[in-house]
Amino acid sequence: MQVSTDQANDLFHALIRVQKLLLAARAIAPKVHPGMESTAYPVMFMVHTMGPVGISDVATMLHSDVSTVSRQVSGLFAHGLLDKQPDPADGRATLVSLTEAGRRSLDEVQLVRGEWFQELLADWQADETDIFTDRLQRLGDSLDQNLRDRGAAAPMIFPASDRTSDKEH
Repeated sequence: MQVSTDQANDLFHALIRVQKLLLAARAIAPKVHPGMESTAYPVMFMVHTMGPVGISDVATMLHSDVSTVSRQVSGLFAHGLLDKQPDPADGRATLVSLTEAGRRSLDEVQLVRGEWFQELLADWQADETDIFTDRLQRLGDSLDQNLRDRGAAAPMIFPASDRTSDKEH
């Protein structure tokens, strides 16, 4: 049986609520490094996933302005979390990569975030979590495909083919 419009709207409203709660939680989330704000996490994850990568490529993949990502990269660079080097294919462009301190900080983010969600899910069973994660990933895949079908480049913070390695970091 196909999902009804009411069911789709109920799911959409639940997702909006969770999105707003996650945004509100940023204010109280523990900081793992003084130079890494939670708004910079996607940049760090993208650089980790893509390896040495151009700032404009990160911005495209995150659906962010280049100026915003450039500011975030500059801050992360100033705190020793990212390294910059000239792009060998285009001397005007810069590639960024994680430093060892950046890797350690990203690992710490993953640990702290994992422990926080483990607390949130204290009354969930492991199989419930697996099912929910699977369904949420399916929803993400559907949204990703819909964006691509409509001509938009979807963000690729966690590409479907790299999910297992994301769980390890």
